[in-house]
Parts: sequence; structure tokens; C-alpha cells
Amino acid sequence: MMQQRDFTSMIDGMSREQWLGMRKAIETGRWADGRTLTGEQRQLCLQAVIAWEARNDIPPEQRTGPPPVDCAGSPGAAEQPVTLAGPGEKRDA
Repeated sequence: MMQQRDFTSMIDGMSREQWLGMRKAIETGRWADGRTLTGEQRQLCLQAVIAWEARNDIPPEQRTGPPPVDCAGSPGAAEQPVTLAGPGEKRDA
């Protein structure tokens, strides 16, 4: 496993192009040359991408992962109705 100092040095040395390449590899499951990422490679790339985004002040809406969600109690967050249907019941569209 990579040591923290080595990981930090790697993140500090990453270019924007490398970050974009890792993001694409995570999304597609393949490196640019077509080789498949292993599970460990995907996990390490995801950690590196998230760390790079945090160090380089990427706005939250542009970061890797799901978009930020407003809490129900936060200003500007609108309530959204939910319709529940049991198995076999038709939901209103």
C-alpha cells in the first residue's frame, strides 16, 4: 500500500490533464490505452481524484461524485412530494 507521504507527493505533482485522465478511467473502467482498471486501481484513482479536487479548490458542483444536496432545513431547499406505491400498484406519472 502507498504511504501517506508518497500519496501526498503524487497528488501535489498531478497535472489537470492527469486528473482528467483518471476521472475518465474511473468513469469508463479503462485506461486511455484500452486496458481494464483493476478494482484496486479504480479505488486508488478515485482517492487521488478526490484529493486533487480538494487541493485545487474545484467547486463542489464540478467534483467527482454525486452533486451536493441541500438539507431540508437549509434556506432555498424546496420540499418535494413523494408518492409511494406498493408492489403491483400503479404510480401516478
